[in-house]
Amino acid sequence: MSQSNKPAAPTGRVLNIQRYCSHDGPGIRTNVFLKGCSLRCKWCGNPESIRKNPELSYDPRTCTGKKACGLCLQPPFPDGAFYVVEGEDDKVRVNWDLAGDCDDATVALCPTGALSMFGKTMTVDEVLDEVEKDSSFYRNSGGGMTLSGGECLLQPDFSAALLAGAHERGFNTAIETACNVPWSFVEKVLPHVDTVLHDHKLTIPERHKKWTGVGNERILANFKKAYETFPDIDFIARTPLIPGVNADEEHIRAVLAFIRPHKNVIDYELLPYHRFGLGKYEHLGKVYELDDYKTPSDEVVQRLQAIIDEAFGRIAEAAGAR
Repeated sequence: MSQSNKPAAPTGRVLNIQRYCSHDGPGIRTNVFLKGCSLRCKWCGNPESIRKNPELSYDPRTCTGKKACGLCLQPPFPDGAFYVVEGEDDKVRVNWDLAGDCDDATVALCPTGALSMFGKTMTVDEVLDEVEKDSSFYRNSGGGMTLSGGECLLQPDFSAALLAGAHERGFNTAIETACNVPWSFVEKVLPHVDTVLHDHKLTIPERHKKWTGVGNERILANFKKAYETFPDIDFIARTPLIPGVNADEEHIRAVLAFIRPHKNVIDYELLPYHRFGLGKYEHLGKVYELDDYKTPSDEVVQRLQAIIDEAFGRIAEAAGAR
């Protein structure tokens, strides 16, 4: 095929590239967060990753107000997208229905950075060149690149190209996924993956739909088919642990019953719920629905972790070592 007839390399919508990560696959890693998600988890800590397109963020703490600035109240900003409530403070408010027309060039005019955009379009080489900056750490630690989101499998062509390119450059690869996508997306991406970190959020379909917006039938079918189709991939199951939602023995044992028959599911990790992403909701003009929920206690986490350790034979091994 001539150079001119080669298909164009895919581009993708990237939220963020985070370096020096150590909990999303083996070794030291660079996490590439992609935009777009097919779930609507009520506890989501990355609400800026849900929509597939770039979106506006507004941080009122850094806004200097109408009197000191007021640039966003004038063209080229969309008419009516920003306003001030007379008689209250001088801070700008956002009409989120009208502010969707903002773009990178427009928000760059904000002198204090109170306005910014979540997400941008990047090429495969642009992402991999950024990832490669830490290649010495990958070699020394066995690390590499992890694709996350959002849901990275919603951009299957871009994800597959990124992962294949990472392998060509000698990097270990991993993805974080909830797998609520068509199977064709899964089978396009997984041939280029060394480790799959996959979420078992809830096991009962009705409860899964209540808390994430969709049932889990397709998710579980994809997981099972992936285990069987890709026996050489390491799978690590995960549960974001939330009291009152899934922080109970019933859920943990149900997940273990599902994964333990498959030897390539090498571990099951608990991710205790936290509220670190709470401020992002305000910046996006959204309401956080789990405001009354707390981080699980150490006692609860330890009790559930002990069930997992026993299922994977770690308690018996520790006893034998003594």
